Amino acid sequence: MDLQKQFEEATANSKNLSKKPSNDVLLQLYSLYKQATTGDVNSEPPSNPFDFVNKAKYDAWASLKGKTKETAMQEYVDLVNKLKG
Repeated sequence: MDLQKQFEEATANSKNLSKKPSNDVLLQLYSLYKQATTGDVNSEPPSNPFDFVNKAKYDAWASLKGKTKETAMQEYVDLVNKLKG
């Protein structure tokens, strides 16, 4: 199965995990998904200093800058498979 199909399957599977992952793992899933689908972060960080959730999401995604979409897809697939297991 090619990587794109594995990624799409992992995306669907991520919504049906038996237990909710920790916030750190959710941030990892989010950032890998954004890197795989959009590439490097392409927006400004949240301007509200008290918007902790969106700041954490932005920082997690920005930390992957330079990672290829294919690498991010593979890491996302691997992480979802690990969470399913």
